[in-house]
Amino acid sequence: MVYRKGEQSTKPIDRGWPHQALAAERTLGGESVRARLSADGLSLAPRGHTIRRGDLFNVWCFSKRADAEAFALKFGGEIIAPKDRPRWPS
Repeated sequence: MVYRKGEQSTKPIDRGWPHQALAAERTLGGESVRARLSADGLSLAPRGHTIRRGDLFNVWCFSKRADAEAFALKFGGEIIAPKDRPRWPS
């Protein structure tokens, strides 16, 4: 686990932004820029999580459920609870 000075760890992110969306399409690399721009104005956390479901996916964390649902709808994804998110290694 890598920790960076001043960066929030996983638990505070899960507490402050409990509504998390897993996009169906890959939102890594160049696609993450498009996804982040789509989330502009929403209650997006400063950082999210990454999980592996066969492939690597970003988990986008929001403080408002409606924002997470709108994001998941736009990217064909699903809402996941922090407790249901797979932990490393997976």
